[in-house]
Amino acid sequence: MTSAITPPPTEAACCVPLGTPSLSENQAEATARLFKALADPHRVRIVNLLATSAEPVCVCEFTEPLGLSQPTVSHHLKKLVQAGLLDREQRGTWAYYSLRPDALGGLAAALDLHGGAR
Repeated sequence: MTSAITPPPTEAACCVPLGTPSLSENQAEATARLFKALADPHRVRIVNLLATSAEPVCVCEFTEPLGLSQPTVSHHLKKLVQAGLLDREQRGTWAYYSLRPDALGGLAAALDLHGGAR
């Protein structure tokens, strides 16, 4: 049985380019939440591992490359899901994670210092 557990958050999708003439308070807070989720080296490595995987990755497959316990890995994965960067899928007793392509597009948009104008 395969089912999505958490509906995708919209926080990452609402990020606007940092080069936009004026960010609203809500836009700035959403962008800050996204950067806060990525402000940990383990979370950056998780995103890297998922970016190089063609398939969703089981939580159990992160422990060895990260050198962390399964509960600690789960904590980091939960933060990335809450930030809207990852999708979580339950398969039996294990959770599998994948990157949300639209969220990565939101991150790229936030990093656009030209505000979309070139």
